[in-house]
Amino acid sequence: MTLKEHEKQVQGASLDERITGALVGAAVGDALGGPVEGYSPEQIVERHGGRVHGVVGPWNGDAWRTARPIAPYHKGDGHVTDDTLMTHALVRVYARVRNHLDAHAVADHLVPDLMTQPRWIPELEAEALPLQRVFLAEKWLVTRIHYGHVDPREAGVGNIVNCGAAMYMAPVGLVNAAHPAGAYAEALDVAGAHQSSYGREAAGILAAAVASACAPGATPDSVVTACLSLAKDGTRTAIERVCDVASRHTDFESALRPLREAVTPYDTVGPDYRTPSLGARRPSRLHAIEELPVALGMVVVAGGDFRHAVLGAVNYGRDCDSIATMAGAVTGALGSPVPEDWAKTVAEASRLDLLEPAAALTEVAREVFARDVSRRRAHERAFAELGGPECSD
Repeated sequence: MTLKEHEKQVQGASLDERITGALVGAAVGDALGGPVEGYSPEQIVERHGGRVHGVVGPWNGDAWRTARPIAPYHKGDGHVTDDTLMTHALVRVYARVRNHLDAHAVADHLVPDLMTQPRWIPELEAEALPLQRVFLAEKWLVTRIHYGHVDPREAGVGNIVNCGAAMYMAPVGLVNAAHPAGAYAEALDVAGAHQSSYGREAAGILAAAVASACAPGATPDSVVTACLSLAKDGTRTAIERVCDVASRHTDFESALRPLREAVTPYDTVGPDYRTPSLGARRPSRLHAIEELPVALGMVVVAGGDFRHAVLGAVNYGRDCDSIATMAGAVTGALGSPVPEDWAKTVAEASRLDLLEPAAALTEVAREVFARDVSRRRAHERAFAELGGPECSD
């Protein structure tokens, strides 16, 4: 396929194709990044004899059950992580509510889903409650809302500030397809139950990025522009600086170190990912999570190509499963095809139907849009009766 044919295919992608591409792409990125999460690009090269170019096995091979710091999780071999588990859980909330979501929907539906519905957990190779797999930052949802009886709109305050909310916020962007400002506002409300500060801000911007990517004719540059028009404080500056550096590269290999250097002033974790700095993951108006700016940077480097962006995110290391999840969601929403062999391997290895959540969310997105139009028309009529200008269309 020529570059022009690729651009035509991407620009002509339908809503169904973009939602499917974003959700499948996020899951595939997650699975590819999982086995090298927490390591540096140099360590990845040493372990794998070069860059990762697809699905690989666990870092410690057959010793994954006991080897620290990963045990007891089977990361690798196409297994998705908690990023995808949480994304699919949010899709199920949309399928039940069938409308825009807020923090109360998280309390009423997402928290019970995590606590009461056993599901197949690929990394545990067993059926278990999702709550038994998710990280402490996600367990916070249950602790604060279910056991602490905190107002859902304020429950995120006090949690560590990380990418925990942003990593599963793509469905919000898809329900608000082509409306980044709406996606941003809704995601901020949803994420308020989980995160505060720049973690919550990142959730809003990731949703906005995915919504912007769904617009006909969207490009990596238009997505970044939409993000910068909405982002606040350190998150905005980090995205601007990282994407500016990314625009000077067309290959992820040359971009790995420059992107890390560009995001370093805004990242609180520090140079050793497994030994966070004293100021790590604390609220701040000056900082940003690392994952979102780097994911957008890789999308820019790759020119919106799914394979290139996701492999760049994976080989970046550090929290690369979440970086690749975000890069996969944005490029998938842009319409860049997810390699079928990767998707098939991940679906089979994780025992997940990757297409069902996409079909369910597409149906919900159409219903929500119809409700939005009805609500908007009712507002227009009421405002006109008050003496305001009538809508010309």
